[in-house]
Amino acid sequence: MLYWWMKHVLLGPALRVGFKPRAEGLENVPETGGALLASNHLAVADSFFMPLLLSRRVTFPAKMEYFTQPGAKGRLKKWFFTGMGQIPIDRTSGSAAQDALETGVRLLREGRLLGIYPEGTRSPDGRLYKGKTGVARMALAAGVPVIPVAMVGTDKANPIGSKMWKPHPITVKFGAPLDFSRYEGLDGDRFVERSITDEIMYALMELSGQEYVDVYAAKVKDQAVEVEPRVPHTLTA
Repeated sequence: MLYWWMKHVLLGPALRVGFKPRAEGLENVPETGGALLASNHLAVADSFFMPLLLSRRVTFPAKMEYFTQPGAKGRLKKWFFTGMGQIPIDRTSGSAAQDALETGVRLLREGRLLGIYPEGTRSPDGRLYKGKTGVARMALAAGVPVIPVAMVGTDKANPIGSKMWKPHPITVKFGAPLDFSRYEGLDGDRFVERSITDEIMYALMELSGQEYVDVYAAKVKDQAVEVEPRVPHTLTA
């Protein structure tokens, strides 16, 4: 019920007026049954505009921190992200990552649409980065199609680090479903999982027009944090 109110009354109308989002390829999203919506990830706004343009509800896994912050602000965040159809996922350990995958598979088997960002984090510079194989594992285990989704313009409306969004046209492109049933029974094969993931990322590159970088975005971000600007020494007499 909260999801419906957020989409149709509290937030959705304002987003439609302010950003004039439009969709391409809606016919590629199945009307029933489970499917993975694998999207590029340019901004926090991605998780708002993709479900806004679909008649079906979309569920997103979200980091646990959005739901556990203490105080009134924390309760408001929990209410908001729950209303946006997001579910908390603990990503702090290997076992937690497995739990997240199992949760995703369960939702897909229940016939839901599951939104996922194969890059694992937002792009640091607008380029498309190497995908993590969790998307392939879920697709194989649940036996569902993968619909590539390209977000266009969200990084202009909601640049990284911005606290306020600014009006900018946004397009959400839904590509043709990718069927991986030919790999049925090959769950756990790392070569197969990597091949599937690379196929998904290639489809995203074609759909979005982004430059592809064969490196994990998280690694690029970590390296950027490690590099500190050097302060020149001043000579004193």
